[in-house]
Amino acid sequence: MKQYLESNFPQLTKDQALLKELVEQGEIRSFAAGETIIDYGSYIRFVPLVLDGIIKVVRENEEGKEVLLYFLNDGDTCAATFSCCLVRKRSEVKAIAEDNAMVLMIPLESADRWMGRYTVWRNFVMDMYDERLFALIDTIDKLAFASLDEKLWDYLENRTLLGQANTIEISHQEIASDLNVSREAVSRLLKKLEKMNRITLGRNRITVPGKISS
Repeated sequence: MKQYLESNFPQLTKDQALLKELVEQGEIRSFAAGETIIDYGSYIRFVPLVLDGIIKVVRENEEGKEVLLYFLNDGDTCAATFSCCLVRKRSEVKAIAEDNAMVLMIPLESADRWMGRYTVWRNFVMDMYDERLFALIDTIDKLAFASLDEKLWDYLENRTLLGQANTIEISHQEIASDLNVSREAVSRLLKKLEKMNRITLGRNRITVPGKISS
């Protein structure tokens, strides 16, 4: 656990007392691809620190459709679940493992106590909120102003960066659900990108040449 923390959360390992508590009180849990980590309406009693894998965070809109908020990968934690923890309210988001993931679960009581005890932890939480706030603002801007082809290309770029590979294992329907658009629209635009030689399509597989070296 200490090695994972030093690799993915170096800012938290600067304080040896905090590192000791993280190792002693944290619990490592593994999740299979597609497994729900946090569900709507559940009380969250742990703060998740992602040690390995990619996690998708979504929320239901008024029509009951799930809308992608953001992805988490190594070295991230979820601001939405953290806020639910601190104010003791039910989760308004759902977190799903995109691939096999490993998460360090920090008990709520410990995370709450560390806010007053460790400056390093408090700064980490504040930085996390700041980062997620601007990420959500960027998402809102894209939803409001960007065309669908721009949103799709941005989505593909982000997925290759997250997975550190230029081939994405994903179906057209999964992309459509994440972008809250029709599968037909996604398929049409993907074929357009393929004709422009910007991507290569396979069965439930998309390659974005030159973006990330696998």
